[in-house]
Amino acid sequence: MKIALINENSQAAKNDLIEATLKKVVEPLGHEVHNYGMYSAEDTAQLTYVQIGILSAILLNSGAADLVITGCGTGEGAMLACNSFPGVLCGHVVDPTDAYQFTQVNNGNAIALPFAKGWGWGCELILQDVFEKLFVEEWGGGYPNERAVPEQRNKKILDEVKKVTHQDMFYILENIDQDLLKGAIGGEKFSELFFANCKCDKMAEVIKAKLA
Repeated sequence: MKIALINENSQAAKNDLIEATLKKVVEPLGHEVHNYGMYSAEDTAQLTYVQIGILSAILLNSGAADLVITGCGTGEGAMLACNSFPGVLCGHVVDPTDAYQFTQVNNGNAIALPFAKGWGWGCELILQDVFEKLFVEEWGGGYPNERAVPEQRNKKILDEVKKVTHQDMFYILENIDQDLLKGAIGGEKFSELFFANCKCDKMAEVIKAKLA
């Protein structure tokens, strides 16, 4: 699994710690972490939580990432922005229980964390527990056991609803505010990571043109 890590500007200073904690959990399981920044509060390319939504949608819809781990101060803005786009199902994860139930009940492809909440001593231990619960079992199993079948059915229904209620991703890329879009894909390592992992030739062509 290719996991994209994205930090917005208010929480950029925590990127190193979040990346190290995530890698500690997922790399022994065979997953890859691709860090799209922000890498520090002083980065030239500044990401707002709205731009996190744009970037997450590009990565997930192109196949450049299988899962996005992101967040902001509360996690709410990042979650709402991500869920504004087709092909993205983002959960708001505060603790390990949220993480586990999101994987089993909602089976989405992005999580938004509140990186300014309770960020004191031992914060990396709580973060590690959250990441561990994301990968303790195969996603989509349903929870609790007696609710597995209806929960799996509801997830499929939600997927079909989102296909109707959201615009095509290519339409969005052409009609969204272009400065906002260019800011979202203007990160230091975006081109290096995205074009090496993108599985959609059409998406790669569109993004290459936007960067030109």
